[in-house]
Amino acid sequence: MADTRRGILSGIAAYTMWGLFPLYWPLLKPAGALEILAHRMIWSLVAVVVILAVRRHWTWLRTMGLRRILLLALAALIITVNWGTYIYAVNSGHTIEAALGYFINPLVSVLLGVLVFRERLRTWQWAAIGVSVVAVGVLAADYGRLPWIALLLAGSFGTYGLVKKFAATGSAESLTIETAVLFVPALAYTLLAPHQTFTGHGAGHVTLLVGAGVVTAIPLMLFNTAATRVPLTVIGMLQYLAPVIQFLIGLLVQHEAMPASRWVGFLLVWAALAMLTADGLRAARSKRRAALRPEPVPEAV
Repeated sequence: MADTRRGILSGIAAYTMWGLFPLYWPLLKPAGALEILAHRMIWSLVAVVVILAVRRHWTWLRTMGLRRILLLALAALIITVNWGTYIYAVNSGHTIEAALGYFINPLVSVLLGVLVFRERLRTWQWAAIGVSVVAVGVLAADYGRLPWIALLLAGSFGTYGLVKKFAATGSAESLTIETAVLFVPALAYTLLAPHQTFTGHGAGHVTLLVGAGVVTAIPLMLFNTAATRVPLTVIGMLQYLAPVIQFLIGLLVQHEAMPASRWVGFLLVWAALAMLTADGLRAARSKRRAALRPEPVPEAV
């Protein structure tokens, strides 16, 4: 029970920190999205190496074969797209659209399950996907364009999760390899690109840029604690905490516009997620009941 409670609290803390990111990235201005992204890569590597050093956890390096390294290198490229898009969205007044991307993400994961693993969808899963397609159409009409930020965030994060599934590596270990792959190009950008802000804007600005690594590593460690202690159904429920917080920040703190047509689109997305969540819980209960059902005793001949 204590382990479960610790896992749930760690999960809540991780998703809350991810949800509060829209308040952090604007603090790094006048740095642009690419500079922030580069510093996030650099200092994330430093932070996670420090964590691993404190834990004296290096034996995993012996198990890293070429296939796993290549998969994590691919994951690094995908998460670069995700991080860069998210930072751009938050710092350019599109926090609500970014939140939409993470609301859509579970639906993208379901689609990837069909396309990659040939999973068969249940009726309510098909219904949820159908409603989400309608929602994207409504939001496209509202924005006057496809909600590309949301779709890119959802698609990149879903694909990232898929690649990580194939790589089957712990969060700290994975982040170490991914940021190591990105470290040299990130460092080259900060040293060679014009108009860098790391120096010349005070110690507070330097601290915030360095802190980008810390705020990346800590929630990942907390998430790892949660993922090893609580059922996936609980993790699935907790994952909505981050986009809810992001949405509220965009609406109440950054005062982004939410016309009636946009509310309709979001309500359709939330309805699709409610269908997906209810179906997932029902399937999990059925699986547990089947596992507890005693095997039939064969009749004596």
